[in-house]
Amino acid sequence: MNAFSAIVKKLIKLLPAAGNAKGPEKPLQNNRNSRAEDRRPDSSDLDRRLELVRERLGESGDLVTRVFTSGNGRVRLALLYIDGMVDRKLLSDNVLRPIQDDNPLLRHYKELRPNNALTLIEALVTNVSETATAPDLTQALRRVLSGDTALLVDGEERILILGTRFWAMRAVTEPETESAVRGPREGFTETLRVNTSLLRRRIRHEKLRLETMRIGRRTGTDIILAYIADLVNPRVLAEARQRIAAIDTDAILESGYIEEFIEDSPWSVFPQIEHTERVDKAAAAILEGRLVIMTDNTPIALIVPTFFFQFLQAAEDYYERFFIGIALRMLRLFVMNVALILPAAYVAVITFHQEMLPTPLLLSIAAAREGVPVPAVAEALLMEATFEVLREAGVRLPKTVGQAVSIVGGLVVGDAAIRAGLVSPSMVIIVATTAISTFAIPAFSASISLRLLRFPLIFLAGMMGLYGVIIGLLAILIHLASLQSFGVPYLTPLAHGTARDALKTFARPPWSLATWRPKVLDTPDRRRQAGNMRYRPKPPEERELTHEETGDKDAGKR
Repeated sequence: MNAFSAIVKKLIKLLPAAGNAKGPEKPLQNNRNSRAEDRRPDSSDLDRRLELVRERLGESGDLVTRVFTSGNGRVRLALLYIDGMVDRKLLSDNVLRPIQDDNPLLRHYKELRPNNALTLIEALVTNVSETATAPDLTQALRRVLSGDTALLVDGEERILILGTRFWAMRAVTEPETESAVRGPREGFTETLRVNTSLLRRRIRHEKLRLETMRIGRRTGTDIILAYIADLVNPRVLAEARQRIAAIDTDAILESGYIEEFIEDSPWSVFPQIEHTERVDKAAAAILEGRLVIMTDNTPIALIVPTFFFQFLQAAEDYYERFFIGIALRMLRLFVMNVALILPAAYVAVITFHQEMLPTPLLLSIAAAREGVPVPAVAEALLMEATFEVLREAGVRLPKTVGQAVSIVGGLVVGDAAIRAGLVSPSMVIIVATTAISTFAIPAFSASISLRLLRFPLIFLAGMMGLYGVIIGLLAILIHLASLQSFGVPYLTPLAHGTARDALKTFARPPWSLATWRPKVLDTPDRRRQAGNMRYRPKPPEERELTHEETGDKDAGKR
């Protein structure tokens, strides 16, 4: 009986082996496939998403797609990023290495499955500074095109976004168009995050807000509205948000695009929005209660609302002694009138009002103009156009030769024109003085507006004399009075404001007396500081003398 039982047991043990020998391979293969399906889900989800990526982005050479497995082959993953826009060392050390199978930390997660892989992997890549989750592929691709990395998990609808942005950027340097003798040398760059960090360094306040918006259907340009929550006028802030959100275009490549879209009167020759490259100027505007609009890929920031007389102010007015700032502002106001009126006034006097000149001066000008074949108005237009061409050529040429061409060209052309008898020496002096005066205006956008308005004034002067000049100036003044910048009158504080604000516009007060912010901005908190902050030392008879002043070394011990 025992022998029979032993034989039966041997036969039972041989049955699986015999079955295998007869070749029922399919059931065993199916068992292996079922175990594989337990380890990972269906791969069609991930493959379909990668197909969609290739359909949307095409066969771009800089698009990197890396597919791999993790969790002992149970989970299929894919990394998407744009080569040249990510930190590859950060991606390798802090993203790929932590989720590899040979990572000791990953062995702890033995239950890694597609349904929990996203959460566990996000915990493993804590060294990445920024992580987020995108609900669909469309939003994930937007982040990838901005420099982030997308991690796709097979079977998971959500997509993990890793902040790995890194690209070549220009160093922080001094702005060339807004140089100052005294003051900071830092200017904005083309990288938006660098600009926000520069702004944060100067305004370390919890109420500073950096509100992000994105416009441009094809460019997807990031826009930041920078303001202090308890200083900015809520109406101006809401108006700025509404105007920027209403922009529906395919490309925003520079802040000049936004300026034309959101300004009140785009057909005006005068700029209604101030722009700057200086970080300190933008910070001062924010602290005054204004709104700064920063655009990615450009160092130019916009400041709203803007007044006309802001274009005559420079940053160093507030860094030098206040009486120096007053003198410089009066000088700029004078040269602004010279740059606008001088050629037209000269043409009017020479053509229609010779009796206004002293006889010796009139005889000298008449002798110099003897032999000039063209009238004074044509002479002025010719010289103005020539100097504008030389100025434009100097700007477009390389820096090493641009200034030399503009200076030498002006001297050579002017001297040659005088020798040829085409223009008079007095006209060359007038045009050269006007050109130099435009360089003294700090804002390039305002100076070029004055340069354009010189030509119609010269025409009016040649037709009607000083009456035409006065008519032209009245038309310009009426136009300026009709302009607004985000609901604020353009000629504030002359047309709208207080006497204190008007005085501050032309005469910069000492910082000890700068107690209030401009009333026209209507900020919630108008008070800047407490009263008169000027230090007044007490006379010797009213204060206690120290032992250093009395010479008594034992006074401190007693």
